[in-house]
Amino acid sequence: MTNKQRTDLIERHLREHKYADLHSLAQRFGGSLSTVRRILDVLEERGVVRRHHGGASLVEGDALARENDFLTRIQRQADRKFRIASVIAEQVAPGTTVILDGGSTTFAVARLLVEKQVQVITNSLPVAALFGEFGAGETIVTGGSILARQGMLVGPACEAALEQVHADLAILGGTGVTERGVWNHNALLISTQRRMIAAAERTVFALDASKFGRKALSLTTPFGPRINIVTDTPPAPPVAAAITAAGARLTLAGA
Repeated sequence: MTNKQRTDLIERHLREHKYADLHSLAQRFGGSLSTVRRILDVLEERGVVRRHHGGASLVEGDALARENDFLTRIQRQADRKFRIASVIAEQVAPGTTVILDGGSTTFAVARLLVEKQVQVITNSLPVAALFGEFGAGETIVTGGSILARQGMLVGPACEAALEQVHADLAILGGTGVTERGVWNHNALLISTQRRMIAAAERTVFALDASKFGRKALSLTTPFGPRINIVTDTPPAPPVAAAITAAGARLTLAGA
């Protein structure tokens, strides 16, 4: 296979599937990881894809695509996400089994955990690629269908895999937070997060201040004693009171 043929096939694959990681592209289309990286660099120069750690996602121009695009999300509020991620990562001891979802702030946590000896369970292809290449411990990836542009695995196969595991901690993201609890925007993602919460002894939601006061499609979970909300700015008093009244924890990064 010539380099041009491989480039064309990878571009066609990304246009169809919206996201792919380096290892799957190398396995599917042949060539080394460095060859695939060079091809993705070329496609990025053409404006076809956005490169990010461990893979690439298709560039799409409409507002909804930009909202859901993984690279776009991880670049928003980057400083806030790092502060939140630092607080969470400090709480994770070596030897911990951690569930990580595909939230953008969760990915910031993953970057800080990658050198720790932790066991990771994830439905996030970017997280899996990160730990697969640099992780110090075992990484378990759920099955499932890829949620377009977000690099997350969801659906019955994903949920069935989560029913078979137990974790010390789940670290999750969300779209909104109100007095009722944490919200998200996709029914399959919400169902997956509920399985993750059930599989873990305790759950940390990594949420920057922009999420407070917002609702989404459905409530992922109400607040409860096994939940810790980690954010960077104090929420409105009614939300803070609801968190405390439910027995949940509220942790402020930098406080």
